[in-house]
Amino acid sequence: MSSAPDQTTDSYAAGHPASGDRATGPTQMRVGTTPQAGDPSIYFDARLNAEVAKIYPGQYFVTDRDIVLATVLGSCVAACIRDADAGVGGMNHFLLPQTVGDVSPASRSARYGTYAMEVLINRLLKYGATKRTMQAKVFGGGSVMPDLRTSGVGESNARFIVEYLRKEGIEVAAKDLLDECARKIYFFPASGRVLVKKLRQLHNDTVLARELDYSRQLMLVDLSGEVELFK
Repeated sequence: MSSAPDQTTDSYAAGHPASGDRATGPTQMRVGTTPQAGDPSIYFDARLNAEVAKIYPGQYFVTDRDIVLATVLGSCVAACIRDADAGVGGMNHFLLPQTVGDVSPASRSARYGTYAMEVLINRLLKYGATKRTMQAKVFGGGSVMPDLRTSGVGESNARFIVEYLRKEGIEVAAKDLLDECARKIYFFPASGRVLVKKLRQLHNDTVLARELDYSRQLMLVDLSGEVELFK
């Protein structure tokens, strides 16, 4: 399933954040009582010459500003979705909880993945996007976490995100999935461009530890209860 994404290079492009544009504040999704890492952090990247919103596991961000959305993926997946006509784009970062023997569409994992995608898409719709004119680029699902490698979670994530978008009728313009490496993603919603850097060697285990902790928290979530969204 792995394929090279289009509009992706190994160089960095300068962006110029537009002044006075409306934007969402940092947004986050939470299921049940699962604690998350806080709001996405926003910083200025001198190399990109742009503001960057860093998205952590369990979070999403939607904006109509000329801002870069960034994340680092191991077994998690991210959907970068843009509607050029509406001038809006967003990214999520999620992981299907592990299941034991249940991989049906109605499984606990599938319900969480569906929710994670619906949160992003519904927010885009509120900004004037339509599914007909949305375009997605999807990434992640690597086999990089020892605790999840044998369970095939990365592969399940990759298969889920492609199938979900197919059923929703949203075009997948590019994908870079599976493999045995983590990925750093920069998404430019204003242009639709995505930069991908494959991290064959991680100099620290922060990313893997964050995803592993996130996956363990998800196992405690009761998806039959209420779902809470907040800003």
